[in-house]
Amino acid sequence: MPRGLASLWIVLTAAALHAQEPVRVAFNCTEEDTREAGLTCSEDEPCPVYLELSGVESFLNRVFVVGNLHTSEATLFSILLASEDNGKTWSEPFDRVRFASLEQIQFIDFQKGYIGGALLQGVPRDPFFLITEDAGATWRRQPVFDDSRFGVVEKFWFDSPNVGTLLIDTKQAHELYETHTGGDSWSLQQSSRKAIQLPRQSHPADPPVRLRPDAKIHGYRVEKHEGAKWVALSDFLVDAGKCKN
Repeated sequence: MPRGLASLWIVLTAAALHAQEPVRVAFNCTEEDTREAGLTCSEDEPCPVYLELSGVESFLNRVFVVGNLHTSEATLFSILLASEDNGKTWSEPFDRVRFASLEQIQFIDFQKGYIGGALLQGVPRDPFFLITEDAGATWRRQPVFDDSRFGVVEKFWFDSPNVGTLLIDTKQAHELYETHTGGDSWSLQQSSRKAIQLPRQSHPADPPVRLRPDAKIHGYRVEKHEGAKWVALSDFLVDAGKCKN
């Protein structure tokens, strides 16, 4: 089966078919998941699993949201959700990465896009990008460093498909990197204990799509800017399941 298609059915079908109904991204916790995360869960005291969304991007009829699945004690998996019909239906075009979270997403054009992520098991480490060159249909994982290192993607910005800047927070320092290879390799430009600003960053003042928490549904709402108002595309429930042995 092509990569990511197995995850398609994990999104609750009834919710995915009706955009007005909140989408529940189900997580079927296994014994391996609880063991690897060091969780102590039982039938009497299960560990709730929550969806956390942190970034959204949109162009044409395509919408992408990123984040993670976690318990109160551990980050379990990253999550990337994609829609090709303005939020009516959703799929997962990339396999969930254990112990990882995805934080920021940027498309350079209608083909190439970047998502920043890192492993959050214990001390945050091994920052990476998910990169697409076919409008988000498929993605590949590209580490920032050749060797394992502490740090997370703080911010990034690409001016073109090949040229971009990146801030890494190592907890001991903020490090500024630059790429001329589309994120395949990075060169250190500056390191400081104080915060560093990206030298180039041009996020639109009025973005076409936004993600916001919604207390009424205990979830997140994806909204698209149409004219002078924001129109709801999809709602995602925070509750994703439970881990129990």
